[in-house]
Amino acid sequence: MAPLDPGRDRAILDATMELLSEVGYDRMTVDQIAKRARASKATIYRRWAGKPELVVDVICRRFDMDAPPGEDTGSLRGDLCSTFRGLCEAVERKHTVVIGLSSTLVSNQELARTLRAHMPAKNHGDVGALLDRAVKRGELARSVDPGRLFGLAEALVWHRMIFLGPPFDEAFVQESVDGVLMPVVSAWAS
Repeated sequence: MAPLDPGRDRAILDATMELLSEVGYDRMTVDQIAKRARASKATIYRRWAGKPELVVDVICRRFDMDAPPGEDTGSLRGDLCSTFRGLCEAVERKHTVVIGLSSTLVSNQELARTLRAHMPAKNHGDVGALLDRAVKRGELARSVDPGRLFGLAEALVWHRMIFLGPPFDEAFVQESVDGVLMPVVSAWAS
């Protein structure tokens, strides 16, 4: 059997992402994906068991789920602003897909279970590095769990996305860092 063509995979994943943005998960069909990707349904089913697995693959491959790399600005506040800004930009790029999927993940337990089973672990290395730098500079007494801090930052962004909507402007970044992230990380480190 011939190896699977990575270019074909990309076309199918791209078509899935486009259709998720345009029509949402529930209205999207494998037939539509195949037509858009110029592939057969058999080609899709050779690679993925069904629509839930295909959408999970799109989420796992195409979403920026790791902590975005921030820059070393010389201060904890500056580093948090840089990383938080990167998180906002990543989520904003995926706005239409995220909104469509958020309601579907609540109503479609099959998709939610499949996603939880296949979601890769997030890499919080950059958040850990910024916390370690803050400890070395004396801004924090000790480091804190980078996953916990990143989870809090994500919660702020998702709340904004779902209830207020983008854009994620500089005022939102400053308010989130100064009003929530800095006080919380300082309290956790004390």
